[in-house]
Amino acid sequence: MDAALTLPVPKTLIRPGGSSFAAAGRADQAAAERAEDGVLAGYLPALSDAELTAIITEVISETGASGMAAMGQVRKAVTPRVAGRAEGGRVAAEARRALAG
Repeated sequence: MDAALTLPVPKTLIRPGGSSFAAAGRADQAAAERAEDGVLAGYLPALSDAELTAIITEVISETGASGMAAMGQVRKAVTPRVAGRAEGGRVAAEARRALAG
């Protein structure tokens, strides 16, 4: 899929793993909700771990960042490059790993 043609999916369309339908004993609605989530997931633009690592490594190299104190600097530079294609938690975890090593 061409990244230029990809639109970010609003986070409100992506439901957390726990469904209120399942908790309420509505197995039929919970199954329908999981099926919808599966279809939406196919349209979500996502970076592979290798692509995310490459972007973070590039930013660290460009900025000269080192150590955990540079975490904010790295995340600030990475966020626009991965806009809508990687969750902030994934970015933070990979940046933390790269800066620690």
